[in-house]
Amino acid sequence: MSLNLQHQTVLLREAVSSLDIKPAGTYVDGTFGRGGHSRAILEQLGPEGRLLALDCDPQAVVSAGEISDRRLLVLHQRFAELADAVSRAGIEVGEGVDGVLLDIGVSSPQLDDGARGFSFRYDAPLDMRMDTTQGETAAEWLLRAGVQELTEVIRNYGEERFAFQIAKKIVAARRERPLASTGELAALVRATVRTREPGQDAATRTFQALRIHINQELEQLALALPQAMTVLKQGGRLVVISFHSLEDRIVKHFMRDQAVPDHAPRKLPLRAAELPQPRLRLLGKPLRASAAEVAANPRARSAVMRVAEKLVGRAA
Repeated sequence: MSLNLQHQTVLLREAVSSLDIKPAGTYVDGTFGRGGHSRAILEQLGPEGRLLALDCDPQAVVSAGEISDRRLLVLHQRFAELADAVSRAGIEVGEGVDGVLLDIGVSSPQLDDGARGFSFRYDAPLDMRMDTTQGETAAEWLLRAGVQELTEVIRNYGEERFAFQIAKKIVAARRERPLASTGELAALVRATVRTREPGQDAATRTFQALRIHINQELEQLALALPQAMTVLKQGGRLVVISFHSLEDRIVKHFMRDQAVPDHAPRKLPLRAAELPQPRLRLLGKPLRASAAEVAANPRARSAVMRVAEKLVGRAA
């Protein structure tokens, strides 16, 4: 498939504005995608500014070759390896970065390239890996997972109330032959789930659950957020855009917990300056895409952006 598949960057202006770009600053775009946020950041950086962009998708990294800018370094790496990537980029541990942007979830080119196996709109091999160079495909996992594991993944990540029934059908079907294509899986789920919300395909929740599981998306996010705190310098901004309630819950709880100071032992005589301090300051309320943006790009409908600023020094 062509690498020129288009991606409409969600909350583009809002995210870059929230980073509060300093012309000579150093920034990390943890999810390059097709470079929408990165290009906007580069437009605001001066000659001495630096941008490190990461993506685990090899096609996204190849597309980054379209940008010729000495200030930009793109690495084929997961954002859960953020601290290692910053080190690889030659950014000193004591130096830190001025901002980290994470645009979580699957990109439009991944969904729209039928060969990737993310969408039931195309009949294609059941792959679903964001990083096609490593890891288990969805077809391989479906061939070995038991009913209990299948049920837990489909229920927890897809919030699918018919998870157990779908899991049993998958195990029964593979006794005849492995589920190898998106069309086969979608047909099985549709035959199992007889009722669904108007306008939603019966296979939607199951496909979402498998994608999240295969790519360990929630685990990757949970690993990345503490590393963002480590690499940010004092006053640096953390901007996270999520597209699913499970993702947003992780971001919300992390930022909220970091914005509350640790409790000092009771009755311990301490001056105000010696009391534990919060590590983050929450900036504004969670932001959603405008009605105009959703009308132009329906995939922006579920986006939620949260922003925080690091308060304490870099000592962990």
